Amino acid sequence: SSSLPEYFVVPSSLADQDLKLYSYSFIGRRMPLWSWNHPNGSALVRMANIKDVLQQRRIDQRICSAITRSHPLRSDVYKSDLDKCLPSIQEIQAAHIKLKQLCVNEPFEETEDKWLSSLENTRWLEYIR
Repeated sequence: SSSLPEYFVVPSSLADQDLKLYSYSFIGRRMPLWSWNHPNGSALVRMANIKDVLQQRRIDQRICSAITRSHPLRSDVYKSDLDKCLPSIQEIQAAHIKLKQLCVNEPFEETEDKWLSSLENTRWLEYIR
């Protein structure tokens, strides 16, 4: 994938040939990518959706199993589908445009009494939170 770094961390129990094979199953070939580690051994791993719904369960189980085996306490993987709980890029862009209009185009003296509610209506603060 051209959008991944040249080097990245993967579970040691996944063989290179498995990684190469699995990479074709992910949208944009965006393999699972270790992003953050906590001192207790927890890790944040990001990955794109798997294209082939029929292969999704098998590949997902293989990768989650490898992550569990790599965890010092052998803790199970907790998965969260961020597509369902995060705004889309289009929603973020629209909120940013509304924020810019509020801050740049609106004379503050004329909108002071409703400025905070107008700011809230942009949803920008909700998205960056």
